[in-house]
Amino acid sequence: MKAVHFGAGNIGRGFVGLILHRAGYEVVFADVNASLIDALAAADSYVVHEVGEQGSTETVTGFRAINSATHEDAVVAEIATADVVTCAVGPTVLRFIAPVIARGLAARSAALPPVTVMACENAINATDALKAEITSALVPDVSALSRAVFANTAVDRIVPNQAPDAGLDVTVEDFFEWAIESGPFDAAVPDIPDAHFVPDLAPYIERKLFTVNTGHATLAYAAWVEGASTLSEALGVPSVFAAVKAVLEETKALLVAKHEFDPATQEAYLEKNLIRFANPYLTDTPERVGRQPLRKLSRHERFIGPAAELAERGLPFTALLTAVADALRFDPASDPQSTELATLLSTLSAEEFTEQVTGLEPSHPLFPHVVSTVAVARS
Repeated sequence: MKAVHFGAGNIGRGFVGLILHRAGYEVVFADVNASLIDALAAADSYVVHEVGEQGSTETVTGFRAINSATHEDAVVAEIATADVVTCAVGPTVLRFIAPVIARGLAARSAALPPVTVMACENAINATDALKAEITSALVPDVSALSRAVFANTAVDRIVPNQAPDAGLDVTVEDFFEWAIESGPFDAAVPDIPDAHFVPDLAPYIERKLFTVNTGHATLAYAAWVEGASTLSEALGVPSVFAAVKAVLEETKALLVAKHEFDPATQEAYLEKNLIRFANPYLTDTPERVGRQPLRKLSRHERFIGPAAELAERGLPFTALLTAVADALRFDPASDPQSTELATLLSTLSAEEFTEQVTGLEPSHPLFPHVVSTVAVARS
């Protein structure tokens, strides 16, 4: 079995690539980072260090690496004969890899079984977004779409910044989850033992996004405001812990109301994630987790998304607004989106900023509350 994976970074090597390797796939990494691809191509193996209470070390072998910028035709040829195509490149990069995947599907023999295509991103229905981009690349002849099965996924593993001398080795937390929707598969689902297939992925995606991602980002922005150097250090500050817990209680209320999760089960999931965030073996930083605040403040992302639905239901969202206020103060010089956010904050009115950045319509019940939060940040 062969899997082509776009994105040879830490998540690609330490999560998706590792799980596919465990499942018996030969993994072909595709990336535009020349130095990283050259290093992978020259290596026989790399090591994944899983740290935490159940820590372990695993060596990954049997992979190849291709520079998708300089050897696109080679990537296309690999997709044409692959069993699985995955990616972990970030939602904004999907449109760049879609034409390559489209070419691979077009070159694929109709006699082969359909290839499974899955976007493993921190976004809702990312595979649907990737499929839309692939469809656009195939127009006017979209018949090649029948040579693939597109399945949305929910992925969860914390992969912090790595030590400067780590090389290809990756340190990750010892917890992970990879949920895949089973509906698109007419026959048997792909053989990936560490993944689990579910009939309805939406509740799992939102549970993960509004618990793990919302909580992690809340902690990052609170840690930045606090001046903490690591997230585990910040979570030890009572006021920061209280802020994160309050946000997760609000998103818990939404998940229970919307998806009918058992309250006790969701509370246990909430508490599990607080333990994950406090993992002393993960020296994660506010700068890494908080980067790209404009994306994180957008309409269906980790703050505005749940806050809007809470407002629509008449449920509390005060803690989420506090997290938004902290996000507006996030300004590391290393993050271009933070610089852009600061510019927008200083040049747009509170109403203009709210509408442009969050995507909320003025008629939405959350809109005036976000405007007030932005107005305070601008003053």
